Amino acid sequence: MDSEAGFTIPDEGEGPGTLALSGPWLVSSIGAIEPELRRIGGPVARIDLSEVSEIDTVGAWVVCDLAERLDAEVTGASERATRLIDAVCDLGEGAPLAPPRDVVWTRIAAGTGAKVYGARAGIYGVVGFLGAILSAAGTLIRHPSHFRGKALVRQMELVGVAALPIVGLMSFLIGIVIAQQGAVQLSQFGAETLTVNLVGRITLRELGVLMTAIMVAGRSGSAFAAQIGTMRLTEEVDAMRTIGISPMEALVIPRILAAILMMPLLGFYASVMAIVGGATISNFALGIPFFNFLERIQDVVPIYDLWVGLIKAPVFGLIVGLAGCYHGMQVKGDSEQVGLRTTLAVVSAIFAVIVLDAFFAVFFTKLGWG
Repeated sequence: MDSEAGFTIPDEGEGPGTLALSGPWLVSSIGAIEPELRRIGGPVARIDLSEVSEIDTVGAWVVCDLAERLDAEVTGASERATRLIDAVCDLGEGAPLAPPRDVVWTRIAAGTGAKVYGARAGIYGVVGFLGAILSAAGTLIRHPSHFRGKALVRQMELVGVAALPIVGLMSFLIGIVIAQQGAVQLSQFGAETLTVNLVGRITLRELGVLMTAIMVAGRSGSAFAAQIGTMRLTEEVDAMRTIGISPMEALVIPRILAAILMMPLLGFYASVMAIVGGATISNFALGIPFFNFLERIQDVVPIYDLWVGLIKAPVFGLIVGLAGCYHGMQVKGDSEQVGLRTTLAVVSAIFAVIVLDAFFAVFFTKLGWG
């Protein structure tokens, strides 16, 4: 019995002939003749398998490919070869690679319903996370010695002190933009001096705290999620539980407290820097002296605008800290989850902050602080 696969090409001058295959047509023997098989161009009317001693799925696939490419009929195949060839050829390269899709409006409705239904698990997870935080806080109240003061100070430094340069620069530039654009619009009514009112009220009441919360969400919220998520992947969180350390007490509560405590300070700092930016551009573009601008701020900005910003700040800090820590604790599986959860932490924190800011605007207006 031949140990190598072979074939005989019909003479081209005699018209379509028979391509005779011989020997074992197995995965181990076809490789040597595959380049020559690719060069066969016909004319071939039949492919004769009567001299083929053995054949496997790979051999059957090669025969099918030859028959389709040369438009030839397969003859002389044994019962086993016929079954294999029929099974392989029926697979067909033209078969659809993807299942049929529903029409677009059906897919949109089904996808929306699935997301709404899946949000239930997210709500359960957030509620459970809040419960774990409250439980850990109760434990710390009963046992103050468990509180990690050094971790809190470290997180306050990272969230607050390290953020001063970028928050200050951003707020300074925002103050310049508000003053310059506001003056352009107010000049149409001859009311350029009201630029002081515009800059003072909008920064102390809204933009100072809101933009700071967005910056902290992108800077510290993402860091919370990435740090805790990486610890989850490396099983450091599980190791802490094993040795009797609560991850909530050691990792989550210091970060959330740092965000809550530092947000009012950062928000006030951002508002001051925005006012300084507005005063700077007004000094050069509007002819309002720098210190006159700052003095007029005290006259035109009600004190409750400052309190509105300071009241909103810790709530925004709580949202940012919760979002970052929650998504970090949800990481599992692989490193891709760290990036996914970090993105979700930033997006969900910014979305929640903006929604809450809208509610606060309505609430304080009802209180007469509009």
